[in-house]
Amino acid sequence: MNFAYLKIKNNMKQSQTPIISFSPVVLPVAGRHVDLEIKVSAPASGNNLPVILLSHGHGPSNFLSSYRGYGPIVDFFAAQGFVIIQPTHQNSRALALPSSLPEAPLFWSSRATDMQFILDHLDEIIATVPGLTGRVDQAKVAAIGHSMGGQTVAMLAGMEVTDPATGKIVNAAEPRLKAHVLIGASGGPEGFNGVNRQHYPVLAAGNFSTMTLPALIVNGDKDINLMFSDVDNWRADAYYQSPGPKDLLTVFGAEHIFGGISGYDARETSDENPERVAFVCESILAYVRSTFDPNDTSWADAKKTLNGVPGALGSIESKL
Repeated sequence: MNFAYLKIKNNMKQSQTPIISFSPVVLPVAGRHVDLEIKVSAPASGNNLPVILLSHGHGPSNFLSSYRGYGPIVDFFAAQGFVIIQPTHQNSRALALPSSLPEAPLFWSSRATDMQFILDHLDEIIATVPGLTGRVDQAKVAAIGHSMGGQTVAMLAGMEVTDPATGKIVNAAEPRLKAHVLIGASGGPEGFNGVNRQHYPVLAAGNFSTMTLPALIVNGDKDINLMFSDVDNWRADAYYQSPGPKDLLTVFGAEHIFGGISGYDARETSDENPERVAFVCESILAYVRSTFDPNDTSWADAKKTLNGVPGALGSIESKL
């Protein structure tokens, strides 16, 4: 697998793998303001399918930050033999919940609860999707989150958050997840020096030192938004401020949407680049495969094809 120069024709071959999508799966959740709506995508055939829970970001769009978004990631992983479960978190603009509600607008704690609820009800969710029963390997479940979704996955990896409203420490560590992937997650409180610190104080309330479960942090080296921080690579803090085992994938030239991971032809991104999207997906796939199976060398192979290689699209650091 050549991680330095991914070819669009290879992505086209992957997209020819038939996949199915079923939505919405609607589940009532106690204490939630609305029912939990989920989309499930999977290959049309095959067995022993591992699972990915995909947590969307906050974002300005109405539907990209919902179960309707992130088509490039969803289609890629479904074609690679994964079941993708996408919840619509309560922060989604598609739900139009009042900003006066507790935890609005981010609904940060309930997002982690959504992911745990899905884990608790995997059997029910799988049984709802026609043709999926008996095809899923529930021992292999990963979580991937982008932006605010990255913060959600950080909580599932053990990052504790002090509730700004109550002072209570929230720990949502989820060892049932075999892999945690944070894409463009917010960094540490010290570098959170933009005006959004006033609007989203909870993003300054996380403690990466408690994030002890293994995780991959994906950072774009051009992902700088002065509304959040003027610190270079602030969104890599989850790697540097947490204990191992951790891995850091730095994507060269990537801004916050990493070439367009949140949707096809989405103008939400200012660095639209299908090759970069493919690279991010391929790299995460390598990490997840090697995390699920210690004998799988995909992640080690990715390091060899990136680190120190002229023209590589990124680099990888690791710590135990």
